[in-house]
This record gives sequence, C-alpha cells and structure tokens, in this order.
Amino acid sequence: MSHSARKHLRVTIDSYDDAIRRFIPGYDTLLTEASAVAAAVSPAHVLDLGAGTGGLSRALLEHDGVGVVELLDVDQEMLDHARERLTNHGDRVRFTLRSFEKPFPRCDAIVASLALHHIPTLDETRALYRRAFEALRSGGVLVNADCMMPLDSATRSSLYREWAGHMVAHGITEARAWQHFEEWAEEDTYFSLEQEVEAVSTAGFVATCVWQGGPMAVVVGARAGAGSTAGHPRGAAR
Repeated sequence: MSHSARKHLRVTIDSYDDAIRRFIPGYDTLLTEASAVAAAVSPAHVLDLGAGTGGLSRALLEHDGVGVVELLDVDQEMLDHARERLTNHGDRVRFTLRSFEKPFPRCDAIVASLALHHIPTLDETRALYRRAFEALRSGGVLVNADCMMPLDSATRSSLYREWAGHMVAHGITEARAWQHFEEWAEEDTYFSLEQEVEAVSTAGFVATCVWQGGPMAVVVGARAGAGSTAGHPRGAAR
C-alpha cells in the first residue's frame, strides 16, 4: 500500500493540520473521543495506524496512563513532520515506515484516525481487524475514528450535504467542497457504521460505537478483559 497525503488532499504537509480541520467536521472531538477510550485501558504500547502528522498520537500522549505510542505510516513526509511535532515526548514515541498489510507487533491498543478508509474493500478491512485482534493483549482495544457513510442513499446524501456545509462554513466554496469528495473517492472508501461494527465483531471483538457526529464516528473493539469504558457509548449510532 502506498499513499501520499500531499497528493491525495492537494495540500502541503505544513498546512495539513489547518486543512484537515476545514475538511473534517468535528475533527478535534474525533481525536478527543478516540484517544480517551484508548487511554482508558492504560496501554503500555499503542500502534497508531496511518498516523500522519501525529494528531491522534499527540492526543494519546497527553494521557498519563499511556506508555509508548508507535506511529505507523507509509508516507515518509508525514512521519518526518510527526517526528518534529512530537519531539518533546522523547522515548514515549516511535516512528515506523510501514503499511497495514503485515502482522502487527504485540501491543495493548491499536488506533487509527482518518486512515482506514484507504482500505478499498470490506474483506480487506475484516482481515486487518483480525490481525489487530491477534496482536492485542487481553484487555486491549482497537479504536477506529473515521468517516462512516450509511448505505441508504437518502441519508448518505444528507450527510454529504452536511459535510459540504462544514467546509463552506470554513471558507471553502460549495463547488470546491463537492470537487473534494470526487477527488477523495479516487482513494477513499467509506463503509457504513453497521458494516464497521460487524467487521470488528467478526474479528472477535466486542464492538461499540462510542461517538458519532455527522459523517464521523468512533468505533471501538474491546478484546476480552478490557475495561468497561470501551463498552459504553457516548453518542448515538445511526
């Protein structure tokens, strides 16, 4: 798997953190919710898949109960930016240039933010969740914070209009917002919340949606022995 955020989003890496907030509704809440539910199990070792510039990793490292966060990405430019951003965290961070496609090392939490939608098929997504289940120790969690679009066409269209409205409110023209959706569709695949929960459950986890805001949601898979925080939703699933 290869991916370049610069080419995909048509932004420079230095402007990514500003651009992503204009692109993604509820971005900061997404990171807050995802990091909180992962930190709740006090993980000694966390894998951040497709970590990008390290936004979710930084949110995780703000929690005292989190040990080492290992950032995985295939985009060296993004990892280099994350390394600069997280330099003050010393040996609590590691940086690994690699894809999602190989087995993961043993760990206590696996997290992803706006990354797994680059997996093109549901079967490949299920396979990744199985690899995650095999890598996680008892009590560990899988956390996926991403766009999840309903299968119903009317509801899907409504959420896209809501999403476009967010971008317009942040200075992007409506025409450009819809053009972004077309461009992103070249690499992105958004499954429904129900499909995501099913895929996580099939891998062996207890699956829950813990937060949802518009087209964005946080789905958690708790491995046997996980603390109760991972199993209590804080938002309504569509």
